Parts: sequence; C-alpha cells; structure tokens
Amino acid sequence: YELAETFVKLMQQKKLVVVITQLIIACLFVIGADWASDNIHRFFHSYFADIAIPFGFYFLMVLLEDRYKLLQKWYVKAAVIFILCSISETLQFFSIYAMATVFDPWDFAMYALGVILAAIVDRIILKKLFGFW
Repeated sequence: YELAETFVKLMQQKKLVVVITQLIIACLFVIGADWASDNIHRFFHSYFADIAIPFGFYFLMVLLEDRYKLLQKWYVKAAVIFILCSISETLQFFSIYAMATVFDPWDFAMYALGVILAAIVDRIILKKLFGFW
C-alpha cells in the first residue's frame, strides 16, 4: 500500500512539472515575437512551433513511461517524437497536410533540436532540480 501511495505522489509531481512546462510553451505561443527584431520575429514565426511542439510532446511521453517500459529511455521518446514529426513533414512534401501546409526541409532540423533540448532538460536539468524526477 505504501509503495502504491509513493508511486501516486511521484506521478502527481511529474504531472505538475509537465503541465507547467506545457503552460510555459503555450504562453510563449501567445506572447509571440512581435516585440523582437525582424530576424527573431521571422525565426519565431518560421520555426518556433517546430521546436516547441516536439519539446512539449516529449514531456507528454514522460507521463507514459511508467506505463510503457520502452518509453523509459530518453532516446526512445526522442526517436518516436522525431519520427512522428518527420512523417508529418514528409506528408506535406506530397501535399498531404497533417499538421501544417508548407514543406520546409529545415523543419527536420528544428524537430531534432526540439527533442534534443527536451532530452537535455529531462535528463540533466529536471533530474538535478527534482529528486523525484
């Protein structure tokens, strides 16, 4: 019973961190980059979502890792997210619109950057900040 109670507390703490992460991403989308220089503004509108969406999806998968042992490895979560985003981008090349409507080969690099940043935050930063992570 005590083990189950500890597991529930752990999952609640992880959920809180993931929800806060998702809210920060959502706030950044809302705030936008209208205040920034032209280069930053252009980068934000072209690539921010391509970095932020895989980043956010990675942390949603963190919530599944206790249920699905395969997802406990950071590189499995990163690969799954990168592959799904890449499939979406590849479909755009063939005019099959999954998540967006414009094919851009640079999006593949941005997806990779998003999952790499998420893995760094997951494995290095959050692991150091939170004992339960």
